Amino acid sequence: MILFLIILLPLIGGVLAWIAERKSALLSRCVSLFALFAATLLVVRLWTGSAGTLEVGRGIWLEKLVLPWIPQFGIGFQLAVDGLSLVLASLTLFLGIVAVLCSWTEVRERVGFFHFNLLWIVAGILGVFLSLDLLLFYVFWELMLIPMYFLISIWGHEGRVRAAWKFFLFTQAGGLLMLLSILVLYFAHGRETGIFTFDYELLLGTPLSPAVSFWTMLGFFIAFGVKLPVVPFHTWLPDAHTEAPTAGSVILAGLLLKTGAYGMLRFLLPLFPETAGLLAPAAMVIAVIGIVYGALVAFGQTDLKRLVAYTSVSHMGFVLLGIFAGNITARSGAVLQIVAHGISTGALFLLVGMIQERIHTRELGRMGGFWSGVPRLSAFGLLFCLASLGLPGFGNFVAEFLVLLGTYRSSVPQSALAASGLVLAAVYSLWIVQKVFHGEVTEQRGLMDLSVRETFILAVLVAAIFWLGLHPAAVIDITGPVLENIPCCGQVAGIFQ
Repeated sequence: MILFLIILLPLIGGVLAWIAERKSALLSRCVSLFALFAATLLVVRLWTGSAGTLEVGRGIWLEKLVLPWIPQFGIGFQLAVDGLSLVLASLTLFLGIVAVLCSWTEVRERVGFFHFNLLWIVAGILGVFLSLDLLLFYVFWELMLIPMYFLISIWGHEGRVRAAWKFFLFTQAGGLLMLLSILVLYFAHGRETGIFTFDYELLLGTPLSPAVSFWTMLGFFIAFGVKLPVVPFHTWLPDAHTEAPTAGSVILAGLLLKTGAYGMLRFLLPLFPETAGLLAPAAMVIAVIGIVYGALVAFGQTDLKRLVAYTSVSHMGFVLLGIFAGNITARSGAVLQIVAHGISTGALFLLVGMIQERIHTRELGRMGGFWSGVPRLSAFGLLFCLASLGLPGFGNFVAEFLVLLGTYRSSVPQSALAASGLVLAAVYSLWIVQKVFHGEVTEQRGLMDLSVRETFILAVLVAAIFWLGLHPAAVIDITGPVLENIPCCGQVAGIFQ
């Protein structure tokens, strides 16, 4: 029942945090932290159980739970974890704890309801990463939606209501397309075998006509593409990021976007191996467009938070490119990029929130000269900007290098165009450093540098992104067997062997 408890603890913790607000806001925050730490200990237990086991995911689940739910309709409560889902579940709880800590002083109204929504989002994301029943996967996919809507619309900034509705409509439309595709698979499998089921493992290899397979696969691709997001389904992201509270931006950038990438790796490619192979060239073109477009538009922003949001569009283009490049090297890079982007961009949103809390604006024109006044904040800002541009030593460098190396083996022109995104990333990252931390001192004086709590949060994130850059094999080794089993994934010798 360990998998069930990992999801249940944030759900219960959210309810208790809401109730605890009647006593004090501090108690509500502490309850939320305790629930996430308890779930983290269970994930650590799974990690220790997988130590030395590189076969996790090669048809062998590290842990699996199968319970009847609505058996007359072929619906089961099925949870399982392999190397890929274990890494992403760990990232989810890590950033969930960061989100609680970073909102410690920022959120002062309706604290209990805030933590209720935050923990239920975390629970929904964990459910997405652990579900094996497709209908259960859809339930958790939708569970993420409503709490995030409240998080943006209640605790967001000036245009929060419009941004929340835009987020809701885009993701809900994508989710409905996915539900239709799931039902097509359900009935197609039932007609062929007489067994109507939503079991992921039984649905693998369901025979479909080319036309039905294409349109069914497209439903999944659009749903996952909206969440990733891919161009042109990305327009909800800058608004949602800009208006969300800091914790909401951390969850959005670090986790919600990753559910789209996970869905492609876990469901789209295995369920539609041949059709997805036909889609791959177009998906790679879309990925390259997203890399270049996101970087160019980021450079034109005057709102610092919106600038960081557009960098996510560019960085997630590398993830899409790695997924469809068709070899283990590129897909290992995509998984590393998922983790590295979650840490580094989540940290950038934290820094933007800390700056806004001090000067009450996100406008770049009103920033400058922070290095002399708030040196600790500025030093962390420099580090995470360097991580974002892919400097060697950080996890982002290894991730993007592997994606480009794997893409080069599939398409030299697309690899070259994608590499231009790294040049553009250097431009906008160094521009942030110059504009915010150097240059002329603005009218803002007497700012407080980072508190002990803020310094601790950012120091942990620095350690994580450095660790990922210096020891990427920890992630590659445990996810490699999973990626090797994904269709169209070439068997390329691991670069870290």
